[in-house]
Amino acid sequence: MALPRRSRDFQDGPEETDGGRMSFLDHLDELRTRLIRACIALICGMAVSLFFVKRATDVVLSSMIASLPPGSVLILTKPGEGLSFYLDVALMGGLILAAPFITYQAWRFIAPGLYTRERRLIIPFLAFAVCGAVGGAIFSHRVLFPSMMAFFSTFDSPLMRFTPRVEDTFTLYRNTLIGMVIVFQIPTLVFVLARMRVVTARWLLRHLNYAVLAAAVVGAVLTPSPDPWNQIVFAAPILVMYVLGIAIAWAAYPRGDGGRERQSAVGLVIAAGVLEEARRRRARTIRLVYSRLE
Repeated sequence: MALPRRSRDFQDGPEETDGGRMSFLDHLDELRTRLIRACIALICGMAVSLFFVKRATDVVLSSMIASLPPGSVLILTKPGEGLSFYLDVALMGGLILAAPFITYQAWRFIAPGLYTRERRLIIPFLAFAVCGAVGGAIFSHRVLFPSMMAFFSTFDSPLMRFTPRVEDTFTLYRNTLIGMVIVFQIPTLVFVLARMRVVTARWLLRHLNYAVLAAAVVGAVLTPSPDPWNQIVFAAPILVMYVLGIAIAWAAYPRGDGGRERQSAVGLVIAAGVLEEARRRRARTIRLVYSRLE
């Protein structure tokens, strides 16, 4: 049974909605407009980052080489591998510069379907998203990626030199950075869902054991090495962000008589729907029994 849609009875007043409805084609046109603006912002951000790409590549390369054995270097085995590396770094820089605008465009796309009170979450949402992205990038750059490279370099020996390629090393660096940026967005997601009364701190705490299992599985699957240390380093931030999300959900969940009345009303609607479905099934069972007796 599908959950009932929020009705106007649960709103604070008639100003809670825009009063108009968009057709399917209007939604597609709005989505196309937001995507075009996001792509333009990404291109502009990449063009700006090209002016600082040398400094950015030095920062990335220093993080790669610092965890290698002394005197090690990264090698190039393809003619265009160095150019591809510079372009990838510029693309990452452009994405970082355009991320706030892209997030804002995504918010503007979903905002017409929200109530006025929910639309006011844009400022804390952007603040949480930016802080989470910066924190995830710093953790990946300073902790996660160096620990992985340090583990791989332990297999270096006089008979087996560890000389990684630039493309493979940067792919690992990029994937770990993107993964940590996504993981550090868990508090942002929990904050928005808690403010919209979708999740509660009690519900998250009750499912903590599933979060531990999911973190262990994600750490084992995404970590490119079988050693438990790297898996723990990858899984630990997931659990930390989940526990932080519990605290955020407790602090952000709306309190007051209005919130309790809304929860009670939604609970009554769901209970009525369950009882109605049970009544229909009972009626079908009785008709089936009568038909067989006849």
